[in-house]
Amino acid sequence: MGLVSGAVALGCVVALVVLLLLLPYGWPVRAMAAAVWLVPIAFEASFVLPGVRLALKDRKEEPKVVHGTLLGASEHSTQLGLGMLMVKTRGGVEQYLVPPERMSKVPGNQVNVILTMTPHLRHVRGVGVMGQRLVPRPSQPAPPILRRLRLLPIITPALLAATAVLSADAVAVAPIEPDLLHALLTAVVALAASGAVWGLSYVYQRRLVNEVQSLIPGGLQ
Repeated sequence: MGLVSGAVALGCVVALVVLLLLLPYGWPVRAMAAAVWLVPIAFEASFVLPGVRLALKDRKEEPKVVHGTLLGASEHSTQLGLGMLMVKTRGGVEQYLVPPERMSKVPGNQVNVILTMTPHLRHVRGVGVMGQRLVPRPSQPAPPILRRLRLLPIITPALLAATAVLSADAVAVAPIEPDLLHALLTAVVALAASGAVWGLSYVYQRRLVNEVQSLIPGGLQ
């Protein structure tokens, strides 16, 4: 994942430099056409850097241990590649995202569990089950709507970045004078197109969330 992010960022930097140096218009237009290539880099940084910061904090601290009663378990959640445990603790009912390999020992009945996790990133490292009578947990196929919902956090930023870049550069290469008006139109078109994509994705996401909450008792948070 880190290599892919680095390759994408490097490609954006190359495109930025090429437009800045070779676009046959004035510097305002060149700067605007090149600046939109920072959008994909900014989206990548917003995904990667918070997790890296929390992971660095977790390296300096002891793992957190959570005791509670297992209320429910699912191999699927709104996060891609993670299952979910619903546990009743002293602080109330909480939901924890768990890697698939940790879900194999989780039973289908109500038992006491011990979760070991990192304190900041909340990465579940271990799941311990305490109980004498363990009921096998039935297989739970993921609803198609849940699969679409899990892909939205990845697809939406990608669409926003692609829309901003393509719309801005399409206007930037058009023969418009003067350069200041050309640069202004480039920015306006990029913002308008990106805003339209964001609005449509928000409406679609809210609809999917409402449908998923209607399928799962208690809803997902």
